[in-house]
Amino acid sequence: MNLAQLVAKTRTVRRFREDRPLNEQFMRDLIDLARLSGCARNAQALQYIPVLDNNLCNRIFPHLAWAGYLTNWHGPGPGERPTGYIVCLANSQWQKGPDTELYCDLGIASQSMLLAAAARDVFGCRIGAFKPVLHEVLQLQAHHRILLVLALGYPAEEVVLEELGANGTIRYWRDEAGVHHVPKRALQDVLLQPPGSLP
Repeated sequence: MNLAQLVAKTRTVRRFREDRPLNEQFMRDLIDLARLSGCARNAQALQYIPVLDNNLCNRIFPHLAWAGYLTNWHGPGPGERPTGYIVCLANSQWQKGPDTELYCDLGIASQSMLLAAAARDVFGCRIGAFKPVLHEVLQLQAHHRILLVLALGYPAEEVVLEELGANGTIRYWRDEAGVHHVPKRALQDVLLQPPGSLP
């Protein structure tokens, strides 16, 4: 599989197969790739907590918000919950630049992890909406700040890309069969010509 195919394959998944657990080495491999990813000022201000323990996964789950556009859906039900999480943290003792740089680094690191996961047929969901109590659940120190929670597991749903419709809505949706549809803008809509260039 080439890089273009891997990027197209790497989709957000919100329902998982709880009967297929992840393992510690897999999580370490993902975090190692995040560690090697580029970052502003080479500050390397991110740290990661891999979570595989069932009890801790169950304690994390109720503090996460899952899909803003699916207003009648409150997250995966029993049997479809993530089998692992990677909690992405900012370490204020290591941070050198502003939060804008930190979030850019986070995007790069999380994409590295999700691409590597998808290459092994594991998918995830970036969750940036969570309750502050999660800091206490994870017994974090004061210099740690949760930026993102990556929910991970083998998929229990199909995700397909759609062309953006005439109404221009970007809202993802699910059909009667539970297939998750994600509208994407066309290349010609996002590709702009620089000033003075030929058509």
